[in-house]
Amino acid sequence: MIIETTPLPGVLLVKPDVFGDARGFFLETWNRQRYAEAGLDKDFVQDNVSQSRQGILRGLHFQNPRPQGKLVQALKGVVFDVAVDIRVGSPTFGQWYGVTLSEENHWQLYVPENFAHGFCVLSETALFAYKCTDSYNPSAEFSLRWDDPDVGIQWPIDNPQLSAKDQAGKLLKEFPQEALPVYQP
Repeated sequence: MIIETTPLPGVLLVKPDVFGDARGFFLETWNRQRYAEAGLDKDFVQDNVSQSRQGILRGLHFQNPRPQGKLVQALKGVVFDVAVDIRVGSPTFGQWYGVTLSEENHWQLYVPENFAHGFCVLSETALFAYKCTDSYNPSAEFSLRWDDPDVGIQWPIDNPQLSAKDQAGKLLKEFPQEALPVYQP
């Protein structure tokens, strides 16, 4: 397994070892000891799976308080996955990182606590898995607008389909200071 850093500190790209032959393949999607030895030492408390059609965009979501770190991957299909640093005072505040995750590359992205997360589906359908470091708390969940011009994410789709919650997302500059996490160097 290879764990690569990204331009956003704490956001990690995980490239698991995949063992394949004519019968198919095998890979570990989580092994606490092996991932900790490779630099991703986290306790996950909740697993989620979502299925979406092409053109769906989910996000950009975050929780505050009780933020969730997420280890995500596409089990089926292809998605463009994005993390945004929303920590007030961070040197990378408002910056984003995106990567294509697919059933072919088997990559995972670790999105740390206090980052917004979202993805869009590029294939006909996608089955997407999340391992979360804290439980879902709807009263603490917020949506950052997917098309915030100050963040400037270069999504590979136009006119995505959004949930009502995501359509009502706010621009980063519209969030009250207390709604956003504070950078802790």
